Amino acid sequence: MRLRHIPGAEEEIENSKWVYHSPEEVKKRIRSPLHVEIGMGKGRFIIENAFLHPDVDYIGIEMYESVMIKATRRLDRISENEKPENLHFIRMDARDIIEYFPDCSIDRIYLNFSDPWPKTRHAQRRLPSSQFLFRFRKILKDEGEIEFKTDNMELFSYAMEEYEKAGFTLIYHTFDLHNDPEAMKTNVMTEYEEKFSSKGNRICKYIIKKLK
Repeated sequence: MRLRHIPGAEEEIENSKWVYHSPEEVKKRIRSPLHVEIGMGKGRFIIENAFLHPDVDYIGIEMYESVMIKATRRLDRISENEKPENLHFIRMDARDIIEYFPDCSIDRIYLNFSDPWPKTRHAQRRLPSSQFLFRFRKILKDEGEIEFKTDNMELFSYAMEEYEKAGFTLIYHTFDLHNDPEAMKTNVMTEYEEKFSSKGNRICKYIIKKLK
């Protein structure tokens, strides 16, 4: 995906009150329970969750300023007395995640419509790969969970073969989330989810739990 450059985005993100800028700042300020979305995009999913669950601390991770800035600007437009106090962002590469969070500090990780990296030689870059799951396992609490959603059937099939290698157990999965009435009661859609499902794409989801 080619990203549109937004002039001044780097400086704006650097000065945003919504963004943590160092591992030390994150470790000093995080609270429990803590939920983290990796690859938050424009922030619809994590912002909506922060409003729905004010008792949970949310952190969204995004690599690109030109994407994250859509989320920070959205929050800036909210009236002062309605801004969420339980939401922050980090601009970082997910490969560095264990530098930012203490061991066993996260209750839940969300992976929503991650880049499928379709070429076999790029498999280790896929967020639901066992290579990444080992990283996530280190910072998840015992019995902490990972929720993964995608419309890419090949990526989902790959993900279903990876979790056991990294010490997780499957507690839920579906190949057609939007036709599961019970799961949809608590489902919060992302921008991509709304776009892909409106085209008739089936949405796949799993929830896996870290084994002690």
